[in-house]
Parts: sequence; C-alpha cells; structure tokens
Amino acid sequence: MERAGDGESTGARAAPTRSPFSYPVFRAIWTANLLSNLGYLIQSVGASWLMTQLAPSPAMVALVQASVSLPVLLLALVAGAIADSLDRRRVMLVAQCFMLAVSLSLSLLAGLHLVTPLLLLGFTFLIGCGMALNGPASQAAVGDMVPKAALPAAIGYNSVSFNVARSAGPAIGGAIVAAAGAAAAFAANCFSYVWLILVLLRWRPQPDARELPPERIGSAVASGIRYAAMSPHLLKVMLRAVMFAGASSAISALMPVVARDLLHGGAITYGVLLGGFGVGAIGGALLSAPLRKRMPAQSVVGLAATAVAIGAVGTAEGAHIAVVLPALTLAGGGWILAMSTLNATMQLASPRWVVGRSIALYQTAAFGGLALGAWLFGMAATAYGIRTALLAAAALQLLGVLAGHYIRLPHVDDLNLDPLRRWSEPAIELPVEARSGPVSITLSYRIDPADTAEFLAVMREHRRVRLRDGARRWSLSRDLANPPLWVERYQVPTWLEYVRHNQRRTHADAVNLDRIHRLHRGDGPPEIRRLIEVQPGVDHVADADPVPRPFTDHP
Repeated sequence: MERAGDGESTGARAAPTRSPFSYPVFRAIWTANLLSNLGYLIQSVGASWLMTQLAPSPAMVALVQASVSLPVLLLALVAGAIADSLDRRRVMLVAQCFMLAVSLSLSLLAGLHLVTPLLLLGFTFLIGCGMALNGPASQAAVGDMVPKAALPAAIGYNSVSFNVARSAGPAIGGAIVAAAGAAAAFAANCFSYVWLILVLLRWRPQPDARELPPERIGSAVASGIRYAAMSPHLLKVMLRAVMFAGASSAISALMPVVARDLLHGGAITYGVLLGGFGVGAIGGALLSAPLRKRMPAQSVVGLAATAVAIGAVGTAEGAHIAVVLPALTLAGGGWILAMSTLNATMQLASPRWVVGRSIALYQTAAFGGLALGAWLFGMAATAYGIRTALLAAAALQLLGVLAGHYIRLPHVDDLNLDPLRRWSEPAIELPVEARSGPVSITLSYRIDPADTAEFLAVMREHRRVRLRDGARRWSLSRDLANPPLWVERYQVPTWLEYVRHNQRRTHADAVNLDRIHRLHRGDGPPEIRRLIEVQPGVDHVADADPVPRPFTDHP
C-alpha cells in the first residue's frame, strides 16, 4: 500500500478537496477499523450485560465504561509520546495484537464461567490499555494517509466508522448475548482484530525524513506537556472536552440500567438503544464537515451540547422505547458532532512533530471526563435514581454551553503550522556533540524608546513561543547605561535540544518574529551569542555521536 502523502505533496496541492476515500491506504484502514469497531461494540454489550448479572448495582455497571476509559486517562500521554517518537504503524500493530490476546483470554474464562465482577473490570481495563496505546498512533497516522485539506473530513469519516459499528454492533451483540451468552460476544470480538492486523502488516508508509534522532520517551512526554501548557488554543480545547464529555457520560454509562429498569427490557433492548445512539452518531459525523464550513467550531460544539442535553432529558422522562430511542438518537448525533469537532480542532492546532501528544492530551481530557462522569453519575443513580442522574447530567451540559461563551474555541482552519525553516548554519569554532551543554543563547536588540510598549507586548508572546518550543530560564533585560539596548536570554539543556528548538518554529510564529525584527533599529540583524557551560577541569564535550548539522540558523 502506498502512502498518500502530506500537505506538501504534489497530489495534495493539485486536488486539496479530494475525498479521503480516494487515498487507498485510508480506505483500507477505514474498512478494517469498521470491522474492529464492530467487534469492540459487540464485546462492550457482552461486558455490560454480564455485569448486570454478576453485580446488578448501577454503580458497578457504570464502572465497566469507567474501566475502559481510565487507562486512556493514565496512559494516553505516554502513548502519544510513543506515537511521535516511534513508527506509528508498528505501535498500532502491537496494540492490536495485545488486545487480541486479552480478548481471547476473557472469552475463554467467560466460557468456563470463571469471570467475577472484579476480574471482568480487570480485563476491560486491559482492553482500555490497548486502546490507550493505539489511539494517538491511529489518529496521528491519519495525517500520514491524507493531506491536511482532507484531515477534518477524514476525522469525521473515522467517527462514521465507529458509529456505523455502534448502530449495528450493539444489536448484533445483544442478539449474540441473548442466544449464546457473553462468552460468545467476547469470542466474536477476537475475530474483529484480525483484518486490521493484516492491513497494517501490508501498509508500508514512507518513513519520516528525520534529520534528528527521536526524543526519548520521558523527554518527549515533558516536551508535549510543555507545548500544551504554553498553547492557549490547546488548553481551551482540552477544557471544553472535559466539560462536554463529563456531562455526556451519564447517557452511555447508564444505558444498560435504562434498558433494564426504566424500560423493563433485556439485552436486545439494550442493543437497540445503543443502535439508536449509533445511528444518531452517524448522522452527526456526516453533518460535521458541512456544519464546520458554515459555522465556527465554537457554534458547532454549542449546538451539539444542547442536543445531548435534550437527549438526556428525553431519556430520563421517556417511559417507552418509542420516546427514549429518538432521544438517544439526538444525543448520539450531538455526542459525535462535538467530539469530532474538538478532535479536528486539536489536530489542526498542533504541528506534526507534537500531534500524537496533542491527541493524547485531548484523549486524556475527554476520557478523564468520561471516567469521572460515569463514576459520579453511577453513584448519583444508585443514591437518587436513574432519572435524577440523567436530569442532572442535562443541566450540567447546559451549564457547559454557557461557560463555552467565555472559553471560546479557536479558529484554526487557516493556521499554518508547517515548519518555518529559517535557518543558517551558526558560525562556531568549538566542536559540539548531541549532549554538549547546557547551551545559553543571548540576542541583543536595539529598540527606539518610543517603541518600548509595543516591544514588550511582542516579547510577551515571544516568551511564550520560546518556552513552548523548549527554552528554559527565559529572561529579558535592559541595559542601564544604554537604554535602547535589550538582551534576550534563554537556555537549552544540550546542543541537540537547541537544534530541536529552532526546528519547531512554524509559519504562524513568523508573524511574531517579523514584528520583533521590524522594531529592531540596529545596523544589522540582532546579534546572537551561543555560550556553552564549561566546568573547570572537566571535559565539557559529551561522548555522544555528533549532531549532523546541515542546518542554518536565524534569530
């Protein structure tokens, strides 16, 4: 299988509006994911219904969803660092094979009637661990399959894949459970992994043209957290994801007991409800791209959250499946519309070097909200009743819509986060290697006193960009004897990190850099000094491979 390429490819520039399905690798993996999602939904029905038999408490039933969501909260950031540092195809293969092994074990134990409530939660937790490892790599790999222009549509179609499975999988799962028991549902899930594993084995993506070695996992995690912490766009998306997912979690977490206690149904009724939710989600995913062309992400998410709130009220107050099913269909549409919009916004607000970690942080926020909300609403349903818990979730969702007017989502469709590539090779006399350091950098600017206020405002944003991209101990000083002279200082741990720092600049950062240079009144560009820390009597050049330096430098 060929790789479709990225936004810099000739084909992508010639036909930026092509459908994601015109790229063979996306088409093949989408189809395989559809089958895998179908198996996962069948397994979910089996696990949730088995828990209603092993421990009928609503809190225990809700913990089935929480146990799958919790690993994403705990492991997603490490998984994101792995996705950005290692071959994403291999990461996905490892995750799929792990989940296949876990599902096989669960199927065997269920067939032997050896599953206890805690053991069931343990196995669903392990499946969640596989999903946590697979998620960032799988979603970041979409950008390796299609060009940037097709990315929002590809994300929407991936949501369609899951929700086509959601519409059919629960009904199939309910029928399997009713006819042959939960063990058969777990066994059916095992077969769903095989096709995706085969497709991934055939895919041969073009390797990244890395000029630098990949970051170590610990360092990659730290740099991903730092990047997000210094990126207001990403922080807003994550906060909105927590708010939306937490309030929405009551519907899916309590659906088994809605089917059992409010509608007095069985496994098939539960499957039908999940199917209705899935049908709505398909509609929401298909509406995602057209709506995003007509209104900003902020409005789309607000509309979706309102739909989820109405669906929760309808589910709580409906005494018959004819009322509850349309309510869940509406809620499903709102759910996937909001989540796919937030996901696309997160990816478009992140450069490719950190996109896996950005997705991981988004998943941590969303699944953290899901896990916490499932637990809280499960406890609320146990203490105050299912209807009260669902009405409280609807009220919380509407409060989130109001709060969203103050935490507005960014407009990122036209944001250019491609590498800036303004480098010229620094003139240095000392030999440096990858681990040589720490390295201190100073830049000297001459600023007209009349421009001081503007310069400080621009440097405030410049500081954020520096720290976001890996700088430490940033400072700005003014010469007491020569007031027009300003000195910017920052430090990086090693020469390799200095190179990474400079390579992370994007075209969006150029606006800030150009404003600084326009304010500079010197005869030439700002003077740069690069200083390496030396301990007297100690060889300061590390015994590591030299950094290949075909690079250029620019302040």
